[in-house]
Amino acid sequence: MNKLKRFFAYYKPYKKLFFADMFCALILSAVDLVFPIIVQFMLNHVYILKDKNIILRYVLILGAALLAMYIIRYFCQYFITSWGHIMGAKMEANMRRDLFEHYQKLSFSYYDNHNTGTLMSRIVNDLFDISELAHHGPEDMFISLLKIIGSFIILFSINIPITLLLIFITLVMLYFSLFYNKKMENVFMSNRVKIADVNAVVQDTLSGIRVVKSFANEKVEAAKFEKGNNEFLRTKEESYFTMGRYYSGNGFFQGMLYLSVILLGGIFISTGNFNVSELVIYILYINIFLNPIDKLVNFTEQFQRGLTGFTRLLQVLDTNPDIVDKKDAVDIREPKGDIEFKNVTFGYDDDLDILKDINVNIPAGKNVALVGPSGGGKTTFCSIIPRFYEISHGSITIDGIDVKNIKLNSLRNAIGIVQQEVYLFGGSIKENIAYGKQNATDDEIIEAAKRANIHEFIMELEDGYDTFVGERGVKLSGGQKQRISIARVFLKNPPILILDEATSALDNESEKFIQNSLEELSKNRTTIVIAHRLSTIRNADEIMVLTEEGIKERGNHSELMDKKGIYASLYNMQFETIK
Repeated sequence: MNKLKRFFAYYKPYKKLFFADMFCALILSAVDLVFPIIVQFMLNHVYILKDKNIILRYVLILGAALLAMYIIRYFCQYFITSWGHIMGAKMEANMRRDLFEHYQKLSFSYYDNHNTGTLMSRIVNDLFDISELAHHGPEDMFISLLKIIGSFIILFSINIPITLLLIFITLVMLYFSLFYNKKMENVFMSNRVKIADVNAVVQDTLSGIRVVKSFANEKVEAAKFEKGNNEFLRTKEESYFTMGRYYSGNGFFQGMLYLSVILLGGIFISTGNFNVSELVIYILYINIFLNPIDKLVNFTEQFQRGLTGFTRLLQVLDTNPDIVDKKDAVDIREPKGDIEFKNVTFGYDDDLDILKDINVNIPAGKNVALVGPSGGGKTTFCSIIPRFYEISHGSITIDGIDVKNIKLNSLRNAIGIVQQEVYLFGGSIKENIAYGKQNATDDEIIEAAKRANIHEFIMELEDGYDTFVGERGVKLSGGQKQRISIARVFLKNPPILILDEATSALDNESEKFIQNSLEELSKNRTTIVIAHRLSTIRNADEIMVLTEEGIKERGNHSELMDKKGIYASLYNMQFETIK
């Protein structure tokens, strides 16, 4: 019931449209119920008259009434089919919007544990049937109940014993439907899960298509897809077997309704308790009665498809973000960039701490480098400052304010990040640079590009700043993408800068351009550099060596080289490798 209550909440913005749709459904049902009554009146009271003129007059009057009724029915049907579906489509769009907005709120830890293809399946495939359910669900139920109740009332007035038998058969049909309804709910949920798995394989393969082709592993990926595709096919087959038993069973019971009317009607006619005209009317009402039964049968499948999709929607919406603003969180105004770690401990799993009791003070405007072996927690150190992950113990402050007391939007606006793996959105170069400041002017974008040493390259392109970069920036080189990402941060102009191995994947020439850009970017900002090439951080104000055991060494390049410890060993090893 809670699930249905939340589903019906999406009707609230469209109450007027919903009630207009229900009113049209009421008119539709009334017209269908009145037709057999008119036929009965004609058979029992008009056609038996001897005066042809009176018969003709009745026929013309009733014909005009029927024509008016069916014209009204036409407009009601048009409204239901068009605006009713539009209402359902709007509700589906609202659900998809809510799901997408909730995705934006979820923390990195959620995405660490969920495949992108599966998440896309929830926002696309799972909501396909919602629109039809939102439109046809209440409408079909309303029309069906009106026709069934109206038909039974009229049928009772014609013959009580036959109608009681019809009620018994209908109750058996209802029990049969409820039994298979539960079966279909389970099988449709399995369908959703399996198609999500197929989408996950497709997304993974297409995202890494260059790796697939470079290793000539097309057959491997095809085998993975085939496995998921076959599992989805198996659940589809199971669902169709279930549907087959469901529909054929209901068809059998409908046949029993006709058989009961024919047999009992014939018996009552033979005893003089029933006449042929009443049997004709009774059969007409059986048709009207069976039409909503068919609707309910079809609605059951539609209901389960839509409900399983809505259930998977709720599974995401009911996932609370790990990291949210406190009620009394504040904006950080004109931050200077003074960062302090106090007894900070963090682990991705409860049993394994990546950082343990870290105590560090980074004064505003200083350039600090993090070095150390892989797995030591360098990227993690930087990820917990903007609260991409929540620390287990201790506190991190910026200008003396605990980051947990700062609004997330304000906190992250104060921090610029340049990563090793640059992500460019599908669109133009201009749009990608402007991502750092949505309301930036063209002059500001160009100035940011110049400071990132990418303006001249952009101007050489045929479409300049309007050049399409391709999916994930595939049309640009690594160095070009990196400089665009740096231009984005120049445009953002944050007081705190994090450089996460921003040059480690570049060639020497690109690195030289990027390094110049990064030095320009780092001026007058608190800068934390995760360095792979140690030669690039020799001029850092302070270098910290971070290992699995915490911060083992601190100092500038000269001081650490004199210590002849971990840093000196790493530097000499790298220098020897370069030689």
